[in-house]
Amino acid sequence: MPDAKKPNPARRNERSRHAILDAARELIREVGYAKVSIEAIAARAGVGKQTIYRWWPSKGAVIFDSFLALSDNPEQEGMALPDTGDIEADLKLVMRATAAEFADPDFEAPIRALNSEIISNPDLAAQYRDRLARPVQDAKKARLRSAQQAGQLAPDADLDLLLEVLYAPLHQRWLHRSGPLTAEYADALVDITLKAFRP
Repeated sequence: MPDAKKPNPARRNERSRHAILDAARELIREVGYAKVSIEAIAARAGVGKQTIYRWWPSKGAVIFDSFLALSDNPEQEGMALPDTGDIEADLKLVMRATAAEFADPDFEAPIRALNSEIISNPDLAAQYRDRLARPVQDAKKARLRSAQQAGQLAPDADLDLLLEVLYAPLHQRWLHRSGPLTAEYADALVDITLKAFRP
């Protein structure tokens, strides 16, 4: 008869993984990215350093996964943006949510930490492109192509440029802390972008 009380290694591993990711986010909020170390994450999570290094090659990789764990998994197949048939309403919904995320301290600290690490870590930058940026970009472009087919965007609109025009001001305002990230600001970015790219 199997021992019902025997620990399940998979469950223990998943519990440790979540504890590590939670600890990384908490420490970034409390002391800032530069002062966070693998040792501190391990101590906060109640695991050994070797456990962290078994799953992640660097502090930056832990931070990246801690950020991914906050969102609906963008690596999942079939990720899609809202499609109500009204590109303006759909983009405003997405941009408002993006602005709110960037303004949320729980997201803001790991996003800043991740951006700092990506600048100097080419391996992490590649992971970011492959696991997060590209799937998100593909989902956005799929929604924009649908709007083009519906005649809501110019048929020759450069969708990569459209996304840059839409998102770059938001990212710059967040990066430089030069203004509030409000729903009204998000709406204004959508309005000015659509004005430039409508038929």
